[in-house]
Amino acid sequence: MSDAIKHECGIALVRLKKPLQFYKDKYGSAFYGINKMYLLMEKQHNRGQDGAGFASLKLNVKPGTRYISRVRSNKATPIQDVFAQINDRLNSVLEQNPDKKDDVAWQEENMPYIGNLFLGHVRYGTFGKNSIESVHPFLRQSNWKHKNLIVAGNFNMTNSNQLLEELVELGQHPKEFTDTVTVMEKIGHFLEDEVSKLYLEAKKEGFNKKDASPYIEENLSLKKILKRSAKNWDGGYAMAGLVGHGDAFVLRDPNGIRPTYFYEDDEVVVVASERPVIQTVFNVKIDEVKELERGHALIIKKCGDTSIKKILEQKEKLSCSFERIYFSRGSDASIYRERKNLGKYVFPKILKSINSDISNSVFSFIPNTAETSFYGMTEAAEDLLNQQKTAKILKGGKKLSTEQVTEILSERARFEKIAIKDAKLRTFIADDSSRDDLVEHVYDITYGVVKPTDNLVIIDDSIVRGTTLKKSIIRILDRLNPKKIVVVSSAPQIRYPDCYGIDMARIDAFIAFKAALELLKDTNQYHIVDDVYKKCKAQQPKDDEDIVNYVKGIYKPFTAEEISAKIAEMLKTEDINAEVEVIYQSIEGLHKACPDNLGDWYFTGNYPTPGGRRVVNQAFINFYEGNDKRAY
Repeated sequence: MSDAIKHECGIALVRLKKPLQFYKDKYGSAFYGINKMYLLMEKQHNRGQDGAGFASLKLNVKPGTRYISRVRSNKATPIQDVFAQINDRLNSVLEQNPDKKDDVAWQEENMPYIGNLFLGHVRYGTFGKNSIESVHPFLRQSNWKHKNLIVAGNFNMTNSNQLLEELVELGQHPKEFTDTVTVMEKIGHFLEDEVSKLYLEAKKEGFNKKDASPYIEENLSLKKILKRSAKNWDGGYAMAGLVGHGDAFVLRDPNGIRPTYFYEDDEVVVVASERPVIQTVFNVKIDEVKELERGHALIIKKCGDTSIKKILEQKEKLSCSFERIYFSRGSDASIYRERKNLGKYVFPKILKSINSDISNSVFSFIPNTAETSFYGMTEAAEDLLNQQKTAKILKGGKKLSTEQVTEILSERARFEKIAIKDAKLRTFIADDSSRDDLVEHVYDITYGVVKPTDNLVIIDDSIVRGTTLKKSIIRILDRLNPKKIVVVSSAPQIRYPDCYGIDMARIDAFIAFKAALELLKDTNQYHIVDDVYKKCKAQQPKDDEDIVNYVKGIYKPFTAEEISAKIAEMLKTEDINAEVEVIYQSIEGLHKACPDNLGDWYFTGNYPTPGGRRVVNQAFINFYEGNDKRAY
């Protein structure tokens, strides 16, 4: 609870289909594309705080004119910094050339960032350092327009080592080892190969070197390039790229793990990681924004024609359920409904915990991201209370006076704002010896609404490590002197690491894993840990396809309820007076709430790709050997 799960990346792409003068005439500015990109990126700020980048490409400028511009930032507020740099450059040029304020043709030829094709990225780093060199978009440069490549994405590859080896076999010497570089260099290699083949074809057709360029532009097949490049990728990805002459693509992984949405009309093509972002920025209806099919690419040619091409064979649709629970913006109509259902479907467990005593229970939520699931929980509580009222009235019948009926009808479930995060204090806290004392005061609480006879029910979207719960929240809530504190997670127990973009790489950080280990000790079954380690080590030489997730054996002896009970025991320190119970969503409840996003490997260990099974085994080996390295 309130242990921040580090966010995923977000992409934004805009292709203007009309001449820039059109946007100047209709919207008052040739900067229309830049302004839309700012909104798309800012609306996806929830997906990344480590860095932001922006690239623009001009389609029809004279040789010798800069046609690609890029700016990146890893400052504290990277999106604002990126666009401050862009605005400063544009304003500086206009100040020096005030007579060109309305001259769109001159602006396109002489000003940076004024283009027809834009790619943006907001980043949380799960691979590599948070240096400026790690911030997307990445740029692969060449004097041949067709060989220039700009790439950005929301992804993590589980087999980066294999991809690096493949590049070496192709004769390359990559300057960095990150999954983004290996992916970009793979695409770049086959892009160059395709361009070279087309150039030879053009020569055979009688084109000279200069006239070969239009031939290459027209005949370049991004579908073919992506098929060859993505053949051995193992991971979850939504990847976007621009080719120097003006073609563009967005590719989604075969399981649909990472989300991708797009919109097109006669003015613009737009791509983003989240549907409501496109709806808001372009003021379009929900059914006008389409989801890109898994294993397919949206391809935009220089001429503006778009097509959806199958790149990889589709695998089972296992879109990330954490997108729905936590990462994506709750303003999406489907996600809002699903989060409410998560609160609703976990309520029967809550009811059992409080012995159906709604009148003597206070319901609340921490943090704000759990507010929607809280609404679902409150609706379920109100429905049950109405049933109880009806039963009382029917049982009393004509014997009840008007006052008694009124009293029964006036009963209300008690929903309160109990805890408020002090954001400034959280920002101040450093990771040092004084941290624990400060963490305990991160939340302010509302006094006077909880009685000593009350159950205090607090719902959150997920409980990952339990650190903030133990060191801060439960202690703070206990000051209200409730009879019982019920901590509810709208997500199931997080038991296994993610390797597709969420920064949950270390299995020993999870409170559910720690609880399972304690239960193994309590029941004299800790030898299972050694057995699992031996099995994991024995299959290290195997191919990914042959690897089994033996880590499931750690949890197999126990029910989910037994693990939850052990977690509550671990979180309740000696200074806590109230009884503490921890409740998690069931896997069945999760699937019922999010029927189209069944990717649940962090809860079940059922990874959608072979590389995921290798990662979970490596994560366990790292834990057993006391190794702090990432598993991927």
